[in-house]
Amino acid sequence: MGYYKDEKQSAEVMEDGWFKSGDLGYVDEDGYIFISGRSKNVIIGSGGENIFPEQIEATINQHEAVLDSLVLMRDDRLIAKIHLDYELIDKMFQADNLPDAEVKEKINELLEEMRQDVNTKVATYAKMLKFVEQIEPFIKTPTKKIKRFLYVD
Repeated sequence: MGYYKDEKQSAEVMEDGWFKSGDLGYVDEDGYIFISGRSKNVIIGSGGENIFPEQIEATINQHEAVLDSLVLMRDDRLIAKIHLDYELIDKMFQADNLPDAEVKEKINELLEEMRQDVNTKVATYAKMLKFVEQIEPFIKTPTKKIKRFLYVD
């Protein structure tokens, strides 16, 4: 029916009795519904392609060392900010026994390996230019979604 006591906002999201959530998806041949992303998060590629950052982020987040990621468009190229599991990184690289500069170099190598791996799993138009370390955790909503607008330059 809409938002409680908010006719203006209700009018924005209701159409012919349906609530327009902003989710985008498709129904497969077996009738299963798949959510691709959110309409407000879609990135338009240089060739006009719709790039759904949530799909790329899901691929990135499969890596054991990744806690969270955020895909953004910068200068017509895709980059990802990656927040790593630093406890795991410490164990992987035995960081307690290494100088900070060497740990940083190993992290950069890991990010590059991850980027190359992700690029083998996404469409050509969705290939990532760069992975950037996000040292601090991302700021999130109460529903645990990253506040994307805070990370757009």
